Amino acid sequence: MAGVFISIEGTDGSGKSTQVKLVAEALRRENGLDVVETFEPGGTEIGMKIREILLSPKTVNMSPITELMLFYAARAQHVAEVIQPALRRGAYVITDRFCDSTFAYQSYGRGINPELIRQLDALLLKGFKPDLTIVIDLDVSIGLNRKKAASTADRLEMEELLFHERVREGFLDLSKAESRRFKVLDGAFPVETLTKRIVETIKERCNCL
Repeated sequence: MAGVFISIEGTDGSGKSTQVKLVAEALRRENGLDVVETFEPGGTEIGMKIREILLSPKTVNMSPITELMLFYAARAQHVAEVIQPALRRGAYVITDRFCDSTFAYQSYGRGINPELIRQLDALLLKGFKPDLTIVIDLDVSIGLNRKKAASTADRLEMEELLFHERVREGFLDLSKAESRRFKVLDGAFPVETLTKRIVETIKERCNCL
């Protein structure tokens, strides 16, 4: 039995990480499911080493192409080591970010030609995508203020406001282009309400609970 692959996307501070945890807990509690929680960049020992390079505020002068390739190196390992084995055993995999973040951040944010990213996707992922992608949409100023309040800003989160506005535009454009895979939810909802909406969307879209 094949599992179900779900990604939760959004701009920084939108509440993705919180929702991955809460949704996974709800699916285990209410449906007794085998749920794997993971995240990008990271999810593996190799991926965590790459994450440190990518997100450290001390990492300066990184070219956009270097950044792109590092994200895909971490992703290739993540898919091979964590995601696909879990799906093969029939688990639900919920990831905090996947390939759509690369289009939003590196294409819309950095200006890299999206065709290059599509070519990398085809080469490394061979058409592998989430069954469902939830975009938590939130005013970028609110999200960045959350990060500043928590004193957890990383290298990408420290980018200028216009960069994050372009990233948000990217997620919304992607959701319009693939409306059957995406569901956009308002990040201003109370945390509990948002969790409920995500679980409801999983039930409706995946037709498996």
